[in-house]
Amino acid sequence: MRTIVGRVLLLVMALSVAAQAEVKKALWGHTADGEAVEIYTLSSQRLEVRVMGFGARLVSIKTPDRKGAMEDIILGYDSLEEYLKDKKTHLGGVVGRYGNRIALGKFSLDGETYQIPVNNGRNALHGGTVGFEQKVWTGHEVPNGVEFTLVSPDGDMGFPGTLTAKVRYTVVGDALRLDYSATTDKDTVVNLTNHAYFNLSGNEREDILNERVILNASQFTPVNEELIPTGELAQVVETPFDFRKPMEVGARIGADNEQLKLAGGYDHNFVLNGRDGATKLAAMVADTKSGRVMTVTTTQPGVQFYSGNHLDGTFTGRHGKKYVEHMALCLETQHFPDSPNEAAFPSTVLKPGQEFHSTTTFRFSVKK
Repeated sequence: MRTIVGRVLLLVMALSVAAQAEVKKALWGHTADGEAVEIYTLSSQRLEVRVMGFGARLVSIKTPDRKGAMEDIILGYDSLEEYLKDKKTHLGGVVGRYGNRIALGKFSLDGETYQIPVNNGRNALHGGTVGFEQKVWTGHEVPNGVEFTLVSPDGDMGFPGTLTAKVRYTVVGDALRLDYSATTDKDTVVNLTNHAYFNLSGNEREDILNERVILNASQFTPVNEELIPTGELAQVVETPFDFRKPMEVGARIGADNEQLKLAGGYDHNFVLNGRDGATKLAAMVADTKSGRVMTVTTTQPGVQFYSGNHLDGTFTGRHGKKYVEHMALCLETQHFPDSPNEAAFPSTVLKPGQEFHSTTTFRFSVKK
């Protein structure tokens, strides 16, 4: 495992000379309230990425297969109107103020208890009923990309403090980098991540059960029947959660395992090996038919691996494909779910005068 991780980190951190990305901006549409939504296209010789202001959202990522065919590798829609209608999947959006779950939508901070609107059974998911992916962010062009800003007022979805959140997307060569930052005027909690659904086959040609995954994690956080972490850090060894060596998503997804049964597949936070705040390998995904490989590095302490268990065919994507179970997978780099209620987990508290910052990079290559 150390050899694999070492080689990957040497590869993704090696310096290379790359031409600047081309950045184009266009008006994509308006919300029901008349807010203008802009879409940006970031292009290099190896990569084309589209992001828009509604939800600071990844709309498409096009990368070549081993034959050079540029195809889309994330789920998405052809129009803004379709994104506005979808209140369920969070496709490509930046979720917050607190990505992932908070038990009962409640947490205490500085002696006060705060209630977030519940939207996932009895719990709050991805910031409550109107999370950051449902808001229009303000974008401006930066070298090689775009930076989006959202000001979330004190009390927004029950969270304390006025939070100014930023996410910067940049493309250089074969890499898409996401830089998140946030400041507050009052003690609060924050957990920002992107909810892109990946399918490396290209244009959703296959489901993701045959894609091979590495997760750089020796532990994961088991959940209860409501998918809230129990507080335990469990070892992955000799379980279906051991992805330290390449393993097909579908190889053990149907195993007789309580955690898999509770989630209907994989929907768990993995505790990444390496120091919190340091850049480390989070995951690798490889599609053997197309040859596409995606390497994910991050400064975050965890990654939520979700195997698309609850895609149920309600929505049809841009290639005319119904988004059904296991059509895509998510790798949400993050702090752990329900951290505000688990003192032993890495803290998600942000105070005035501090700046939250994290970086996640997706690098794309081809195995011949």
